[in-house]
Formats: sequence, structure tokens, C-alpha cells
Amino acid sequence: MTLLTVAILSCIPFVCASLPSLNGTSIPTLDVISSPSYSYTRSLWNIIWSCCLTIFACTWTSIHPNIPGINESKVAKITRRILLMGLAMAAPELVVTWALRQFFSARKAAKEVTGWGMTHGFFAWMGGFILYVNGSPRATLTPDELLRFVREGSVDMPVITEADIDDKSKDDGLSKGVTILQLAWFVTQLAARYRQKLPITLIEIDTLSVAALTCIFYLLWWKKPKDVGLPYAVHWKGATSPSDLTYDKSFSPLEVMVHPLESLMGNQVLISAWAVRSRRVPSLGGYGESHAVVTLLIGCTCGMVFGGIHYLGWDYPFLQQRNWRVFAVWITFMPIIFLLTIGYEMWRGDSNVSRKKKMTTMIAVFIVMMYFVGRVALIVYTIQSLRSLPPAGIYDTVSWTEYIPHL
Repeated sequence: MTLLTVAILSCIPFVCASLPSLNGTSIPTLDVISSPSYSYTRSLWNIIWSCCLTIFACTWTSIHPNIPGINESKVAKITRRILLMGLAMAAPELVVTWALRQFFSARKAAKEVTGWGMTHGFFAWMGGFILYVNGSPRATLTPDELLRFVREGSVDMPVITEADIDDKSKDDGLSKGVTILQLAWFVTQLAARYRQKLPITLIEIDTLSVAALTCIFYLLWWKKPKDVGLPYAVHWKGATSPSDLTYDKSFSPLEVMVHPLESLMGNQVLISAWAVRSRRVPSLGGYGESHAVVTLLIGCTCGMVFGGIHYLGWDYPFLQQRNWRVFAVWITFMPIIFLLTIGYEMWRGDSNVSRKKKMTTMIAVFIVMMYFVGRVALIVYTIQSLRSLPPAGIYDTVSWTEYIPHL
């Protein structure tokens, strides 16, 4: 709660500085406008505060990053966390895909290793076990590598209980409870406004779409440890040093540029030189080859749902209404095109790197770039809509929602 409060308070100067641009030449929309039909009213302050707090609470709590490098600075860890939060706000369906692949991989590891549960599976795939050779850290081990080395007698099977892993996790019931309470209040008051035929702002609709998808990967990561600081050390006992470790080789900068897309598509795992040097799992890595088709279908479906929620603002009156509609449709259909493109690649079943496969990957990357263009445009138009909010009913609020505890 302390981090949440500090972060929210730090946003106040930015909001204050941006007030003139939100309302053109005058600021009457920031004031509370009374209405004879309702006992309570709200201001533009209330709308922005509620949306920003809901998005921050959802993304901060729901993002479960992989274990950082053993010698990484706090700045690097915080920066990575902020970037992942930004990704969750801009393209939450991509984070759903990442979480889904980790979920399937963790479940597979839990079935293969006697005595392991989902928590162990997540811990292993997020970089929980690091190999030490001659007393020095070598690289993070995948569950498959760990099992292989244990069977060969090169390492001892780590003895770590679920309670030990939970003790490393920084997650707690209080933060979860506050987030769920805030999200429940936000959804409840939007539903009440819809029921009472009160207008809903575009920023509230966009917040709802982000929050809806964050709930999905929050549930997928329910058993994943959160903010674990250090991995478990596994010491090498073999006569010769191990070779061909998954997280011990890096790729060219050009290949790493498409690393998130390539990895989430399941084509290959690309690891940046930064991840290798810091001996950690890539930021969007930490999963194996399993359920690629199901993951693709669910991820693209979430993308369509994300875009479809924006249709709630189809008839919202503001100057850029036509452009906003275009980009709402844009981000809805881009996942369909992406699904058809990658689905064709999977249907061919050609695992060899060929010119056609490279072409398909380039097309997929282009589609994702076009999606982000549409998403950024939608965010810009949503912010622009705050400059001229329709006065009729936009500031009215259903009185009984004021009695629900919220921030």
C-alpha cells in the first residue's frame, strides 16, 4: 500500500500541469456540476483519479515478473517492472499469451517431477534454479535441463518446499484484497451508470478493457511467486562443464528485436545478450513448447474481446468520434489477421527455417506494429475526448455507489 500511495501522489503534479490541455481555454468541466435528479455528482478529477488508480492497481498487482539477475541493480529491476506494466496497459492480450504459456509449462513441469506443484513449476520456469560451476554462477536452468542433470547424477535434486517458495514471494493477501476491492467498485459503478442510462467516458471504457484482461493473467499467475529476488543455487558435480544450455547463448541484436513475438509464437526462444550476462530468464520468457495452438487461439480471442469492449463508446459524442471508431475496429480485427497468418504457418507444419517462414514472421511483426499504431491512436483520441466532455449526465453519479468502500 505504501508503494501504491507514493506512486499515485507522484502523479498529481503531472495531472495539475496538464489541466489546461484537457479542457481547452476554460476549466468549468473540472468543477462539480449539480444535477437535480441525483444526490451526488462527480468532477473530471474523480473520473481521471478513478481510472488511473484502477489501471495502476490492476497492472502493479497482476504483473508477476521473472526472477531478475543475481547482480542486477534496483534501477534495472524497477525499469523492467515499469515496462511490463506499460505493455499490460498497451497490449494486455500479449501479456495474457505470455501468462498462458507459462501456465501450461508450469503444469507440465508439475506433472513430470514427483512432489512438485504448480508453484514449483512456475518457480522453475521463471528462473528459480541457477547452475553453479566451480563455485561461480553459469546460467539459469530450465526444468527439462534440471531433470536431465539430476538423472545423469551431475547435480543433486533441489530440496525446496512450496512454503519455502512462498516465503520468497512478495505477494500478500492485503494487496490482492485492495486491488480486487478497487476493481469491483469500478465495475459496479460503471454497471450502475449503464443501468441508469448515464453516459460513460471513453477513458472509463478503455480502463475497463485493460482491467478485464489483467484479471485473466492475474488468475493464470495465481500460483506464480511474485517479485522473488534470488534463485536457488544448484551446484555442478560432473567431471566436464555442461554445454548447450538454453539460457547460456545469445542472439544477434536484429533477432532479439523480434524476441517477444518469436518466443510467444513458439517458433524459437531468442535470448538477449543482456539476459545472458545477468544470468536470468528473458523478461517475456520462461516457458516451454506446449499447447501452442490453444495459446494462439486464446491470445487472439482476448485481443478481439479487448477491442470489442471499446465498442461501448461507439456513440460517444466528441469531435474525433469517426477516427475513434475506425481505430476501435482496427484493434479488433488485427488479432484476427494475426491468427490467420500464424495459423497458416502452424498448419504447414514446417519446422525448418526457410524463406517462406521468415516472410510469415515478417508479416506477423508488421501486423503487430500496425496493432500498436492503432492502440496508440486510440489512447490519444481517448485523452482528447477529455477536452470536451458532454455536460448532460456525464457528471451525475448513482448515489448508492458512494457507500461502497473504494480509493
